[in-house]
Amino acid sequence: MVAMIFLGITFYTELKNLLDRPSLYPHVLFVHILSVTLFFANAVVGILWELRSLVSGRKEIIFHTYKTVAWLDARFSSPLIIISVTTGIVLSLMLGDIWQIGWLFLAFILFLFSGLVWVISDIPTQYKVKELISNVEPAAQSLPAELMRLLKMRLWISLAGVIPLIVVFVLMVYKPEIAL
Repeated sequence: MVAMIFLGITFYTELKNLLDRPSLYPHVLFVHILSVTLFFANAVVGILWELRSLVSGRKEIIFHTYKTVAWLDARFSSPLIIISVTTGIVLSLMLGDIWQIGWLFLAFILFLFSGLVWVISDIPTQYKVKELISNVEPAAQSLPAELMRLLKMRLWISLAGVIPLIVVFVLMVYKPEIAL
């Protein structure tokens, strides 16, 4: 991401000329829609999967689910976020000024808010959950109350991060006139 910003600043004229090509728009739009949709779907499926594992109450299912969701976050969601942001910025440059198009500005702010929810609350919670899981005795029949509390709290954090993305989807599809 830093390299892309550096290249954008260093080769501003060349980048601007590239982005002024109308034939590029549908391709960037496709990659953007695909990455945003896959990221959103992964977030929603992760929430549902975690909820179902907690409802089961079975330690091995909860551990497997958490490890898989954490693996997907690191290896699937993170690259999708980078692609979504990059293509979103490119599209906004092609459409005009992100700070002047009301629906685009609001969608960008909501996307940032969603990201902040995850960065500020979910990532630290994931580290704590990982630590607590590593301390659970293999022979233990039940999970520590603190671990269960954090796993349930993660569901609420995830919902707080996903709900703004629903609004972003609505804004991207309907592009309502919003005055700034």
